[in-house]
Amino acid sequence: MKRLSVYVQHLLRYEAQSLVLASGAPVTARFATGDRASNTPIDHAQLVSIVQEAAPPEAIAELRSGRPTRFVFDEGGQAVTVDVVPTPGAWQVTIYPGVAAATPAQPPAAAPQPNPQARGQIRPAAVGVVDSQPQAAPAASPNASAQEAHGRTAGAALSGQDFGPPGIDRWLRMLSVLNGSDLHLSCANPPKLRLHGEIQNLEDGPILEHDKLKSMLFQIMPPKNREEFDRRRDTDWAYEIEGLARFRGNAFMDRRGIGAVFRKIPFEILPPEKLGLPRPVLDLCNLTKGLVVVTGPTGSGKSTTLATLIDVINQSRDDHIITIEDPIEFVHDNKRCLVNQREVRVHTDSFKDALRAALREDPDIVLVGEMRDLETIAIAIETAETGHLVFGTLHTTTAPSTVDRIIDQFSPERQAQIRTMLSESLKGVIAQVLCKKIGGGRVAAYETLIGTPAVANLIREGKTFQLPGIMQTSRNVGMQTMNDSLLELCRKGLVDPKEAYMKAVNKSEMRGLLTSNGFTLPELGK
Repeated sequence: MKRLSVYVQHLLRYEAQSLVLASGAPVTARFATGDRASNTPIDHAQLVSIVQEAAPPEAIAELRSGRPTRFVFDEGGQAVTVDVVPTPGAWQVTIYPGVAAATPAQPPAAAPQPNPQARGQIRPAAVGVVDSQPQAAPAASPNASAQEAHGRTAGAALSGQDFGPPGIDRWLRMLSVLNGSDLHLSCANPPKLRLHGEIQNLEDGPILEHDKLKSMLFQIMPPKNREEFDRRRDTDWAYEIEGLARFRGNAFMDRRGIGAVFRKIPFEILPPEKLGLPRPVLDLCNLTKGLVVVTGPTGSGKSTTLATLIDVINQSRDDHIITIEDPIEFVHDNKRCLVNQREVRVHTDSFKDALRAALREDPDIVLVGEMRDLETIAIAIETAETGHLVFGTLHTTTAPSTVDRIIDQFSPERQAQIRTMLSESLKGVIAQVLCKKIGGGRVAAYETLIGTPAVANLIREGKTFQLPGIMQTSRNVGMQTMNDSLLELCRKGLVDPKEAYMKAVNKSEMRGLLTSNGFTLPELGK
């Protein structure tokens, strides 16, 4: 592999606007929000060698004559434009995504010099900056034994960024700047971030100790949660940094001591276009009654999808919305709708108590953050049957298994009745999973089951095993299987075929779909 490929991969993965390599200067990634530079400058001789290794003969001839040049470099089927401006003893190389017009290269703006006094400097791979010696083995770290399991390190300086003194707020600010999803704090380990689906360490992050970490967590934990943690050894709560984001926190005990995970919940609710929600899913927002269930594994974006659907209703209808959550995640302001958000153990004792009370609170739409027990599921179905639109979540992986999961919650003597009720009230199931996106970030694949008369009949007769077949033959009404959605993401060049295969539930079918559509999975055969 050419050494330039290392830099190009980071440029594409983290969606930087450009990457600047200059003799004697740090490697600099340019984003709309500002520049981010590595700590280590790149040597002139090394930069010349990297360019000459990758450039075509005509570009090398231009450089030897001292003239700027531009060439296209292909990295795994993705083309980038490379501008090189040579001057005696110093070259500047700027890499842009895509193929630019064939005009003479212009000198790029000077790369910013490192600021040794800048606070909050970390080295995250997520900012698209790599070490100037990409093939050299890193020197042994004194904390190597404590860090050997973490794999990749989040590293490259965020020059000039002041994240405040060491502490949880500082790490949460880093998480937000790097567009990560989760902060992990665990005893005997440095802080870790989940960036684009992968766990990475904060370089030079302190090894966390039980007493100090507990003290830091208790400083931002409400008194009722401190009491609950001491009693139950785990607790959930919401924490907000004004002007930045909300975070869903969970503290727990494990064999090493106290630990915590914070999930970032942006203030901004994403529009459906940015999430890529299918049109049939958005059409569910026009319902006046029925049950809509959003499912998927933990961390698959269910809360984000529900928040977007509620926001679409909030902007287009004049209704009363009640949300029941643990804790409150996305905050909905009143737009056209009146929105009341209730938090379990703060505003109500349980999901089932709040759902039962909601029937006396004149709602049009009710959102149940989690249908986690039989009684909550039963009340949700009854609420949908009585003329309300109910949104809820379950931790299942496919739409058909969601139907089975709901029915199996009930005793055998009640299941026939529940099948009938569910067949009449179920209007849609959205199963989703997040995939790593080519070039960085993540994208969701959606499986959709729409409550048509044929679906209702299969549920009522206990023939849910036939639902996948109905979904495959009912694409005209908006249904699609997860494998169909994953295949479409591959066709659009958004997801690597191997990633699609790994995320598929029915892997044998997914392998057949990929190979029949011209995609190769070498380790699995053609």
